[in-house]
Amino acid sequence: MSLVSVENLSVTLGGNKVLTNVSLTLEPGEIVTIVGPNGSGKSTLLRAILGAVEGQTGIVTHAPNLRLGYVPQKLAIDPTLPMTVGRFLGLPRKVAPALLRAALEQAGAEALEARQMVDLSGGQFQRVLLARALLNRPQLLILDEATQGLDQPGSAAFYERIANVRSDIGCSVLMVSHELHVVMAASDRVICLNGHVCCSGAPEHVASAPEYRALFGSGTQGALALYRHEHDHHHHHHEDAH
Repeated sequence: MSLVSVENLSVTLGGNKVLTNVSLTLEPGEIVTIVGPNGSGKSTLLRAILGAVEGQTGIVTHAPNLRLGYVPQKLAIDPTLPMTVGRFLGLPRKVAPALLRAALEQAGAEALEARQMVDLSGGQFQRVLLARALLNRPQLLILDEATQGLDQPGSAAFYERIANVRSDIGCSVLMVSHELHVVMAASDRVICLNGHVCCSGAPEHVASAPEYRALFGSGTQGALALYRHEHDHHHHHHEDAH
């Protein structure tokens, strides 16, 4: 059974039609990435899937008792508020220590539990937000441009972490991203959105689709090849390190 199915979703916000007749399904265990230009409705589509959008027509169906985890684009934390990572993860309700440890470990943030939230680097902060999403033991993990503000090695490391989470806990992942080269390497399926679904399918298929090139140009293929090359190199490097 699909985890989520979206049928003919249209969303109008403040008189603007943001999404028109969008249909998609998310299956267990897959990593799906939504790409599209600014203002193409990517965040709106995520919010509709999370059940947080008004002004919509169409049907969004979740599998019964679907557990969702959500990593927002950014989260403002009051810098005057002293709060450790462990304490932050225990809001709004206390979490069993074993569950807290497990989520931190899966997110690669186990060393950060006692650190102050305001002292974290961008990458560490994202890993803590990921840990927070994993507390729910999600079947579907949703990330909205979660690597905004990270440099490219930081982004690549974060996506690798997501791929590991998927294999560890067997969840599906739905991401919105503007980092095409990274996405292509990390996704099973890519959906190209521009108010409607322009094209979707395997990354290679989407990268060569005329609709995709019309939106992004064909220059991203170079980045794609370059990323793959770096990625392979990176793996060998890892093996040496063990």
